[in-house]
Amino acid sequence: MNVYELNMDGLVGPSHHYAGLSVGNLASTSNAQSIANPKGAAHQGIHKMRLLHRMGIKQAVIPPHQRPNLHLLYQLGFKGRPIDQITQAFRTNPALLSACYSSSSMWTANAATVSPSMDTIDKRVHFTAANLISNLHRHQEADFSHALLRHLFNDERYFKHHPVLPKTIITSDEGAANHSRLCTNHADKGMHLFVYGKQALPIGNAYPVPQRFPARQTLEASEAIARNHQLPPQNVVYAAQNPAAIDEGVFHNDVISVANESLFLVHSNAFLHPSEVLDELRNKAQFPIQIIEVNGLEISVADAVKSYLFNSQLITLPDTDKKKMMLISPLECQQHGKIKRFIDELIADTANPITEVHYLDLKQSMQNGGGPACLRLRVPLTETELSAMHQGVLVNDALLDTLDAWVDKHYRSELHTNDLIDPYLINECFTALDELTTILGLNAIYPFQREKTTSS
Repeated sequence: MNVYELNMDGLVGPSHHYAGLSVGNLASTSNAQSIANPKGAAHQGIHKMRLLHRMGIKQAVIPPHQRPNLHLLYQLGFKGRPIDQITQAFRTNPALLSACYSSSSMWTANAATVSPSMDTIDKRVHFTAANLISNLHRHQEADFSHALLRHLFNDERYFKHHPVLPKTIITSDEGAANHSRLCTNHADKGMHLFVYGKQALPIGNAYPVPQRFPARQTLEASEAIARNHQLPPQNVVYAAQNPAAIDEGVFHNDVISVANESLFLVHSNAFLHPSEVLDELRNKAQFPIQIIEVNGLEISVADAVKSYLFNSQLITLPDTDKKKMMLISPLECQQHGKIKRFIDELIADTANPITEVHYLDLKQSMQNGGGPACLRLRVPLTETELSAMHQGVLVNDALLDTLDAWVDKHYRSELHTNDLIDPYLINECFTALDELTTILGLNAIYPFQREKTTSS
């Protein structure tokens, strides 16, 4: 039976804006208060989905979360009608309103950690939605992501959904952005690499931590996911991030390494003890792993963060006699002389399977700190499992055309944080999401839809 790596891309929401809410994400903070283009951002993401779909890559779309999050405003003490809540929040602290309007759910690499049925003891696909407690604007995604994934993958014969990990600093979980799977091919059993920024227990341990920016993923969270997902310990490796790299802007591991099947492209400064991590991967794997370690003298961590080279999607090309891979890289890689030369040399080197690169304009996402790999959650599925999931989110040309038209109909081409107080924006967002659920064949998944049904 065929196994496909389904790339589930987050659809950019209509309230996409630049508020600089993500500490440690240099692109996010440096572009704070810039004018965003929600319409352009959504079209850029749809264009990426269209490119991969036409190459024969299995694609699905994840709808945006409800924004503004009126319940979060209520939790923060802003009561009354929605417009009253919005006005109070803006006058009290505009950053709180920005958090409630955040479209960060577009970066679905943070939505969850997924383990395929080939690797789990009970032979089901396991999901754990990330709690994302490190940031106010992201922690609000956890419960809805959990419910949405349960809705999309609802057949208990094939899918197992675990509760979100406890929302504490001890079990801080940032999802698949800190998880990689290595295998001979997607249909074979794989090795799982969990990368963490800190060990939280015991309190006061001597583990080195970054000094400038927070470490987000904990070892305790990664270990809990591996246990819950029934991953055999001999197929799991835990690796500590280099705290110096975190302080240079490597807030997630997918900013400094990327894996696909048996190929691992990684920066030499990614891990605290790089040689030990790579040796453990080689020793535990029951298959050959090709590791391309990029030296810090060749490409600095700063250049990697600026270009998002390692946040490229690394994808196996379908229907080829010999395994070939391609990079889906942000345009910033092409515009960076040193990075462009590195990619050219990588493609020219026949000793590795990477044979081509596609540079995409994802500027709207990049300016908020998310590249191609941030925008997708990888879900390996058998043909049976693929058929058992909700079919309405699976990409085809007709759906992409409909989504492009939907964006043109509902999205603004300019949005600034000061525009969030506009009372019309609430209705614009809710009207768009209401129509989207019909397009994707979903039920009333959003709180405002359920409240409307109850009140009527």
